[in-house]
Amino acid sequence: MIEAKNAVLKNRHGFKKSHSHGLLGMHIQSATTIFVVDMKRIITLMG
Repeated sequence: MIEAKNAVLKNRHGFKKSHSHGLLGMHIQSATTIFVVDMKRIITLMG
């Protein structure tokens, strides 16, 4: 189940490579990407 979630992050949400330089940029990108995926899941479950 976790591998499927990682595949969704990588393939559908641009998580294959970093869009900014440095570790801080990757942390920000990972946090926002995971937040968006979680919000989409919550909206799907509510609807």
